[in-house]
Parts: sequence; structure tokens; C-alpha cells
Amino acid sequence: MQTELSNRLGVEHAVFGFTPFPAVAAAITRAGGFGVLGAVRYTAGDALARDLDWMQAHTDGLPYGLDVVMPARKVEGVSEADVEAMIPEEHRRFVTELLDKHQVPRLPEGEAAGWRITGWMEQVARTQLDVAFDYPVKLLANALGSPPPDVVQRAHDHGVLVAALAGSPRHALHHKAAGLDIVVAQGYEAGGHTGEIATMVLTPEVVAAVDPLPVLAAGGIGTGEQIAAGLALGAQGVWLGSVWLTTEEAELHSRRLTAKLLAAGPGDTVRSRALTGKPARQLRTEWTDAWDGPDGPGALPMPLQGLLVAEANSRIQRYEVEPLLGTPVGQIVGRMNSERSVQAVFDDLTRGFERAIDRVNRIAGRA
Repeated sequence: MQTELSNRLGVEHAVFGFTPFPAVAAAITRAGGFGVLGAVRYTAGDALARDLDWMQAHTDGLPYGLDVVMPARKVEGVSEADVEAMIPEEHRRFVTELLDKHQVPRLPEGEAAGWRITGWMEQVARTQLDVAFDYPVKLLANALGSPPPDVVQRAHDHGVLVAALAGSPRHALHHKAAGLDIVVAQGYEAGGHTGEIATMVLTPEVVAAVDPLPVLAAGGIGTGEQIAAGLALGAQGVWLGSVWLTTEEAELHSRRLTAKLLAAGPGDTVRSRALTGKPARQLRTEWTDAWDGPDGPGALPMPLQGLLVAEANSRIQRYEVEPLLGTPVGQIVGRMNSERSVQAVFDDLTRGFERAIDRVNRIAGRA
């Protein structure tokens, strides 16, 4: 599964694996792919440095990348407290009542809420980059549009390629104009923040729009046959995220959540604003149903929604409150029906890719 882009980066397979877990990212790289560590949950530079040190020690000198969430436009003088003060009392009351309905215990005394979606704030993302550029990362990906121009230049000065996700040809053209090196065409089927155009339609549209920039196909991809389809549509690789959630190396820390993922079908996800305020595909739960239902107050815009629900999510996850327990995941979840190692996933991907190529060769009369 080699392309011009994979050869340029020095990886065996043109499979880019996004994950928030260092152990998974390192295993993807060791298996011949390109591991991309999600940085949004790191609010302190020393925590990111610790995990990048670990990555360095467990990737055998092979390449890997970092994914950040950085807005292209800077908002001056706005703190997290300023933003949180904008949250309406009606929405706070709705969260409290929903948690009380499901008898979700409070966090222990003195324990702070976990991840608070602060990685979206530019000062946090820039701190992450200050750490990352001390390491030999080969790719910087941004999940929230094109990074600011000075960040793109700084990455290029360090010899780091820059990528960004795009949900439409218009977004992709913006990335090209901003001087980015790679565009990730992320279809409607993907987990997390995603647009409204399906991967099969979006990929060739983006390929045509940004030619000759390399494009990665993303969204609903989790088999070797689908990788072959993405390359046939003109992509130079694929970007996979959801499929790693049920690998043995993943650190979900919740057997109930893992069980829900393994049992879910492709129709058990929903594109909802309940998590961050932007449409994000995730497991459908009683939490998403409540927010999306007619009796809900409606999700707040990003980042207000993320700040509003941060403590609630920490409580739900800590106590594994099954009806409310969910995670961002794509429609490929229907194929994620067993726990396997990252290497086993790659073995299946390569076998499926070979089957697809053999099938096409037989159809074309070449076999």
C-alpha cells in the first residue's frame, strides 16, 4: 500500500492513523503506517513532552506526527473563564437535571473535571507546538481548518509537512491557498467533527480541486478493500481514526464503553452537537437523544458546549453510566467487533487490500 506520499515520508503503508493514545500511535508506526498523536487533551506542555519522550522510545526511529486543534483566527484577550461566563443558566440546569435523572454520582472531593476542550484555545495549541517542535515529528495536522500562517511557516522551517481536514472542496481550496502540504478529505461517515458530504463523493472532488497536492481519504474506512477504493479515487493514502478504539493498545479505561463499541452497528452513531457544539459523529446514547430531542435547550456553539459538559462527561466516564456513556466514533464501528492488536488490524488491512487489487486485476483481464 505504497504511494508517492508514503515514499516521501518513509513509511511502508500509506495508512495514517489518528489516535489520542500514544501506545496506539507508536504501534501504528511500528506496523508500517504513520501514527498521528492527537494533542487536544494535553493542557500542560510537560504531559505532552512525557508522551512524546515515550513515542521516541517506542517507534524505532520511524516517523510519526501530531494532530492539534488550532483556529486560523486569533481572539485577543479572551480567557477560559470569560468564555465559561457566557454559558446560560438554562443549559447548566439541563445538565444537572439530566445527570440527576440517571443518578450520576459527583466527582470525589477535590477531583477536578478531566479534559475541558481547552485545546481549541490558541495559546494552548501554541504551547503544544513549542513542545512538539523539539521532537522529530514529520507531520502537523490541524483538525480545525488551516493553521495560522506563522504556524505553517514555523512547521516548514522545521521540515514538517502540514495537513488539515476538509469536509468540502471549498475547505480544501482554502488549505491549498494557505500553503498546506496535504489535505485530508473527511467524509460524513467519519467519527468526530465532520461535514455533510460522503467519502465516496468527497474524495475525488477534493483530489480534483487541490491537484497536485496529495489527498488522504477519511471517513468510514476500516478495511483493505476500502483503502484500495480510496486510492482508486485519487487519494495518496487514507486517514483512519475510529478503527483503533477497540485495539488492545487503546486506553479507553472503560470495559463498558469497549463493549458498547464492539456491539454497535453502523446505524448506532449520530451526528450531534451534544459533545462540542459542532456536529460530531458519536455513539448514539440517551445523552445525545436528550440534547437533540424537542425538550432540550439546544447545544451551545463551540467552545461553550464543550466547557459546559466537561464535568458531566468526566462523571459519566468515571462511573461508567452505561445509558449516557459514549465516544466519538464513525460508522465503521459496525466492523469493529473484536479486540485486536494494532498489528493484527494492519495484517487484515493488507490482506483486504491484496484481495481488492486481485479482484480488479481479474475484472480487467490482467490475472
